[in-house]
Amino acid sequence: MNQNEAKWTFFSNHGHVYLLIAANEDIIVREIASRVGITERSVLGIIQDLYDAGYIMKEKVGRSNRYKIVPKKTLRHSLESNVQLQDLIDLITKTKNS
Repeated sequence: MNQNEAKWTFFSNHGHVYLLIAANEDIIVREIASRVGITERSVLGIIQDLYDAGYIMKEKVGRSNRYKIVPKKTLRHSLESNVQLQDLIDLITKTKNS
């Protein structure tokens, strides 16, 4: 990235984690951390935030957790509170696969 390019993104780390879980319910914390560029501990904190807010569900599978999104939830900010996360996922997935 050159000096003149912005270092910010439109999605927060919470958004990135949510989108990765939406794309692959079998994804492990280590892979999420690697792909988002944050620590595993940060990912676990974000997962807990998303779980506490009702955006994901946890299922114990053996010694591991599997995470699943709650697709009918909407974005949190009042400016986008009419947007269901599943619609956003569908849009991003469609764009990525086109």
